[in-house]
Parts: sequence; C-alpha cells; structure tokens
Amino acid sequence: MDESNSIGIVTAQRAQFDTPLTFRSGAVLPRYELVYETYGKLNADKSNAILICHALSGHHHVAGTYADQPKNVGWWDNMIGPGKPIDTDRFFVVGLNNLGGCHGSTGPSSIDPQTGKPYGSSFPVVTVEDWVESQARLADLLGIKQFAAVIGGSLGGMQAMQWSIAFPERVRHVLAIATAPRLTTENIAFNDVARNAILTDPDFHGGDFYQHGVVPTRGLRLARMLGHITYLSDDAMAGKFGRGLRSGEYKYGYDVEFEVESYLRYQGDKFAAYFDANTYLLMTKALDYFDPAREAGDELARAFAPIKADFLVVSFSSDWRFSPQRSREIVKALLHNRRNVSYAEITSTHGHDSFLMQHQQYFDVMRAYLDNVAREFSV
Repeated sequence: MDESNSIGIVTAQRAQFDTPLTFRSGAVLPRYELVYETYGKLNADKSNAILICHALSGHHHVAGTYADQPKNVGWWDNMIGPGKPIDTDRFFVVGLNNLGGCHGSTGPSSIDPQTGKPYGSSFPVVTVEDWVESQARLADLLGIKQFAAVIGGSLGGMQAMQWSIAFPERVRHVLAIATAPRLTTENIAFNDVARNAILTDPDFHGGDFYQHGVVPTRGLRLARMLGHITYLSDDAMAGKFGRGLRSGEYKYGYDVEFEVESYLRYQGDKFAAYFDANTYLLMTKALDYFDPAREAGDELARAFAPIKADFLVVSFSSDWRFSPQRSREIVKALLHNRRNVSYAEITSTHGHDSFLMQHQQYFDVMRAYLDNVAREFSV
C-alpha cells in the first residue's frame, strides 16, 4: 500500500435493521445486519456521498487497513484515498458487504435467531434488486438522500445500474465498469459448472455443512479455479506463466507440473480457506438473474427509461467475460433515452480483472469524470 496517499486505519461498522425485507423471490427476512465502512467526511448538505458496490468475492473493506491487521488492505485501495481517483478529501465513500455475504453482513453462515443455528440452506436466494433495496435502507440510516455517484465493477456495476432504475432521484451519476446489462448464455453456463462443483461436494450437505463441522473445500476450490481462469485473458496467462514447468521437465503424471496449474491451485486453496460456499452460490445466482430488460419486453432501452443519472461506462479490450460489446449495449440504451453518457474502452491485457488494476489510462478516465462530479458540490 502506498502510505503517501493511503486513507490509513479504518474501522468496520455494523447497522441493524428490524424492518422486514421482502426478497424478489417472495421470501422475507425479518431482521438483518449490514457491515460497512466509510471514508472521508460527509459535507453539510450530504451531497458528496459515493456508494461502492462490490463484485462476487468483494466486501465492505474497500480501502485502507486495520490497526490489528496492517497487511489487510482494502480491495480497491489503489482507487480510493486522498488524491486518488475516488478522492476521500472530496468524497464521503461508503462500502458495504451485501446481504448473503460472508464478511459480517447477514448471510447463510449467520445464526438464524428463530432456530439458533446457521441459516444455511434456508437463507433466501438474493437478487441485485434485493441488494439495492437494502443499500437504500443503509443510505437512509446514514441520512443520505441522494448519492453523488454509485460505482461498481462487474456484479457491482449491475448494482450501480439497478440503483439508477429503482431510485432514479437518489443517484446523480453511475460509474458502471466491466459490466453487462445481463449475462450471456456462456457466462450462465460457467456459473452453473462452478455451482455444481460445490453442490456435488460430499461435504456440502445440501448447504447445511456448518452443522456437520466440515467445509466443502474441494467444490469451492474447483469453483474458484474455474472462475479465475475466466477473469484473466489468454495473453495475461501466457505472459505470466507460458508453458513453464516447475521442475523444467515432464513428470508424466497428474501432479502439478505447469506453473499455471500451481497458480490456480494456490488461488483455489486460498479462496476456499476464507469464503463461504453458500455465499458463492448466492452471488453467482444474483449474476444469472440480473436482467432489467426481461420485464420491459426484452428491450433494454425501455428498462432504462426511468433513469435520470449521468453515466460513465468503462470496458476493457481483453475482457472476454464482460466484453466491450456488452458495455456498448448499455451506452446505446442510455443514448436512446437521451441520457448523458461517457464511454471509455481501455486497452488492457489483464482481462476481466483489469477493473481492479492500476492502469494509467483507466485511472485518468475515472479521475477526470469524478473531478467533474466534485464540481457539483462544495466540501
């Protein structure tokens, strides 16, 4: 972490909600908690707030570090902080862990007060729409009537778009990065294979593995390995690993031989050690279900009709999972509705993970757009 413009030590906060939340599926959560962090200061008229929506494996710890965990740096720390593109000297930034998560917000591993046991398989399937509703309640609690911007990459970008549809008066700008208006069939297929790796793990126990004192490590490990391949580009993988062999020669067996195999297994093991299998299932289903055009005659432009926010849409040339073509669909639908929209297609070799990387052109685009957003208010 660059200490020269780091936000420094941060503290997670917890908000409890006793008003029942009705999910899109019809399920009801009587009460729940959201864990969140804030950075910077809210100005007098509360007009400088930015909401960061996280992607599949993200959470509330977006920037800074913890006093007792100095190496636990926020997942977007390169983007958020004093003088950075999302400048905490000007903006009040909110990051949260979504419902169904495994980093403190109410999710499958949380204790159900009605049973005294983890929710497990009984936790409702959650959608992007459900998350945005719960985020709006957190904004109410913080006294934020309107966000200067809602920002997200990948699944986070879907949430940012949904904000502009569901609460058009409550968001002035949307920054939708490396995202899509709905998943392709191929993406749904990848998600299904990943879920089946977990569902068929003998230690999964139908989602109630907590009570058996086990973790479906094998399934979660495989799901992450598959997902990680899709987040990278072929060029990035070739440049990083090529066909390099760990020992320099073939062993004619099935143990790890190629460097890329070692890397994927390491990533799978690391992920399985801290992420919840049920949360992984929920997050991928939320990705599958997001489709605002579905209830608008399959016309994205009609679905976007309520939107009043201005947009910045960013895509990356090597992102084949959320390709630039999908971002251009968003731009076209916004222009159809005569919305103000800026579009940047960044040349990058990092694939879908590009939105997390410190790329000069990408950061310049983000900084320039947010400079204009900041001119709309006084700190």
